[in-house]
Amino acid sequence: MPKRILQGTVTSDANAQTITVSVERRFTHPVLKKTIRKSKKYRAHDENNAYKVGDSVRIIECAPRSKTKRWEVLEA
Repeated sequence: MPKRILQGTVTSDANAQTITVSVERRFTHPVLKKTIRKSKKYRAHDENNAYKVGDSVRIIECAPRSKTKRWEVLEA
């Protein structure tokens, strides 16, 4: 099974080797037929602390790195 790749914006880089990425998805409401935006935050591994708040990054699934980290940065 292929690993998922998501694109989002860095919202926090306060922790060592970890960034928080906010990923937004858009979909049409089944009844109202209105476009809805939902966002979710993911914690991702950033080996070199290269990414800062506001950067657009792509993240990929990986084996668990810690209690909350299951993603790592693929590229900017």
